[in-house]
Amino acid sequence: MKYFSYLLVLVFLSIVSCNEEKKHQEKVISNEKLTNYVNTFTGTDGPGNTYPGAVVPFGMVQLSPDNGLPGWDRIAGYFYPDSTIAGFSHTHLSGTGAGDMYDLLVMPLNSKFTESLTPEGRYRPYSKFSHDKEKASPGYYTVDLLSSGIKAELTTTSRVGFHQYTFPKDEESKIILDLGYSLNWDKPMETEITIEDNQTISGFRKSKGWANDQRVYFVMKFSKPFDKASLYKNEKEVIDALTVNGQFTRIVADYKTEDNDKIQVKVAMSSASTEGARINLEKELSHWDFNKTVEEASNTWESYLSKIKIEGTKAQKELFYTNMYHVFLTPSLLSDVDGAYKGADGEVHTAEGYNKYDTFSLWDTFRATHPLYTLIAPSETEDMLKSFLSHYDETGLLPVWSLAGNETNMMIGYHAVPVLVDAYFKGIPLDAKKALEACVASATEKGRQIDTYMELGYVPTGGDHENWSVSKTLEYAYNDWCIATLAKDLGETEIANTFSKRANNWKNLYDTSSTFFRPKSDKGVFSSPFNAKNYTKEFCESNGWQYFWFVPHDIDGLVETLGKEQFTVKLDSMFTYYPAKDDKLPIFSTGMIGQYAHGNEPSHHVSYLYNTIGQPWKTQEMVRKIINTQYTTKPDGYCGNEDCGQMSAWLVLSSIGIYPINPADGVYSITSPYVSEATVELGDGKLFKITTENQSKDNFYIQSIILNGEIYNVDTITHQQILEGGELHFVLGNTPNKELFKN
Repeated sequence: MKYFSYLLVLVFLSIVSCNEEKKHQEKVISNEKLTNYVNTFTGTDGPGNTYPGAVVPFGMVQLSPDNGLPGWDRIAGYFYPDSTIAGFSHTHLSGTGAGDMYDLLVMPLNSKFTESLTPEGRYRPYSKFSHDKEKASPGYYTVDLLSSGIKAELTTTSRVGFHQYTFPKDEESKIILDLGYSLNWDKPMETEITIEDNQTISGFRKSKGWANDQRVYFVMKFSKPFDKASLYKNEKEVIDALTVNGQFTRIVADYKTEDNDKIQVKVAMSSASTEGARINLEKELSHWDFNKTVEEASNTWESYLSKIKIEGTKAQKELFYTNMYHVFLTPSLLSDVDGAYKGADGEVHTAEGYNKYDTFSLWDTFRATHPLYTLIAPSETEDMLKSFLSHYDETGLLPVWSLAGNETNMMIGYHAVPVLVDAYFKGIPLDAKKALEACVASATEKGRQIDTYMELGYVPTGGDHENWSVSKTLEYAYNDWCIATLAKDLGETEIANTFSKRANNWKNLYDTSSTFFRPKSDKGVFSSPFNAKNYTKEFCESNGWQYFWFVPHDIDGLVETLGKEQFTVKLDSMFTYYPAKDDKLPIFSTGMIGQYAHGNEPSHHVSYLYNTIGQPWKTQEMVRKIINTQYTTKPDGYCGNEDCGQMSAWLVLSSIGIYPINPADGVYSITSPYVSEATVELGDGKLFKITTENQSKDNFYIQSIILNGEIYNVDTITHQQILEGGELHFVLGNTPNKELFKN
């Protein structure tokens, strides 16, 4: 009996121990740092065009290393195969196909520097570096400059870049600020530097590039007084002056350093004024505690990454959170702490009660990035909408591709419209009447062939080399549907009727003989010859195959036009009709699966179209194939330009099993989740949980779905259903359940 009692005690203690161990493991899991899963170097090789440097979510400052060499591969300033660093500049674009920014290049030097990246012309010293001596995490970057023995460390707040340089002993240590530095499209027009005292300089850099009128004002503080400072204009030293003004200016601050001397530099920015930069510095970074700033940046990232918590393998977490990280790099903050910013009309304005954002790559991000923001960043989305409407106040139009307080008019469509409309119907606060007014204005301007589109009902072929007539017609028609939907809800019947009619303009370019959308002249004659796989000027960065599917507001109408059987065959062919070996594909046609190009945005919704024709198992197959073949966390982990969060948003949404075919109707198409579990934080303590059963590499076919304890036989879920909270549970298997959604 005593022996039996002893066994009972042991069993009890074992149970208690196991429970305690389980609680400990759960605590470890809940306390894990999601930032540890992020690889900031993903996309810095191949066509990704990302940068690895320090930034906080939506930050004004993107403090990152520059290789100092021009070229398409270095649009973000940094290309992983390179081995040179020319300095660290404070503004960069993430994943775009056009180069600009690179403002305020800072570089530490000493007597060991002897080589220049520009043997002819301006002297531009550089250092060799090795990836073995380079590290980065969200909000932090460090590298050893091998040519000098100087260790560089970078971190940021929203509006201030924070440098820390550890020097070896040297009589000729220096820190330079080069305002004449430029790459790719960017060119300084006027720059100025003023020495305020032996620890403070200020000034501005005005440049012209993709952003036609870019202005960066700054205040720069050194932790230690410099022994002396020399000002240069066009490579010539300006003697006995405290201010220098010109196209190419720089300052060299001299120090005598001992081993392991640390010199810190803070650089605050503003688009409005030097005083604005000074206030930003005082409010955001009044101290000199570098490690504290690194920790605060990391904590900020942790809070943003925690908006969706997943369970899965280590590799899945690394892929997911690396992409979550890239989702939050843009848009970029434009306004100062007091709200001042340089507007698109060239005047200084004040954002009252909101943060003014810019860097809107809307042709890309309206598709998935902004719908994702409505789920996990609704407060920031509200400010983005106000930013759109302030742009309208300043220019009379909504932004197309706005950057640094400028309209670049890059790409096509008026895609601020679906972002506004989507947010409105999802309940995000918005001045709806003003939004409708702005939408109509953008849809009736005379530029960008919109006047011809209104007259003919389509954009005719002809004109410049980027005519893009078919793509424009399809995208304008979709935007028009969005406007009609908003107008109808607001009781504006006349506007709703006008734009409902325009929403059908996609039909005007459908050619029954080829079963594709085909270029048409202003006389109504289809262009000949025509081959849908060819890349011609009528299709924006795509071909006829890739643009055939862009009728997101009327997929049923597209299916009916073609016939369901032929639509199904064509959709299958999209993923199996590969380019011939001798076909010359353009630079943007990457990530190819048949004619499907995941490396560019027009194709992004196509794998989900099988859901609309009753073959959801093919969506499940193809989405999983795209995740497995088109994404990694290696430096070349993106199959195309990352495009300001769109490539990443596709991965994030698809990984948790949802994606918006129509980005403005508040409906998500369902597929099998890639991760085993995901919890979306909705605010006010509400959670929406996505769970899976039998999740594995081969088990990606949905067998059944349960929503909040009830069998769910629908292949879509609405935004409002998600906002109510609860649990969406998937049972998965290794064979398709072709009867799943037929009840």
